[in-house]
Amino acid sequence: QVQLVESGGGLVQPGGSLRLSCAASGSIFSFNDMGWYRQAPGNQRELVATITRGGNTNYADSVKGRFTISRDNAKNTVYLQMNSLKPEDTAVYYCNANVEFIRASYWGHGTQVTVSS
Repeated sequence: QVQLVESGGGLVQPGGSLRLSCAASGSIFSFNDMGWYRQAPGNQRELVATITRGGNTNYADSVKGRFTISRDNAKNTVYLQMNSLKPEDTAVYYCNANVEFIRASYWGHGTQVTVSS
């Protein structure tokens, strides 16, 4: 059974930084695209950033220049370095991993990020 376990969320002041991690396990196939999504209260879940197995990245306009996504294929782990955090970044952040061969998409349970003074 595939599991995605996120860590690294918390409370941070505006302008601060956090690093999220997501460790994926349980798949006999390699993970293709991995990424981070977020959902604020009353809003739909939205893309934050994605990364291909080869390292190509894609970012939401709202986080470009502030967030950096990376991954360690050997560890099946994806990271999100978040700098210059703003109150509007407050949300539950979800990890996503895909296995294209079997058209499967997996989600973590989410980690809360709160940006407040």
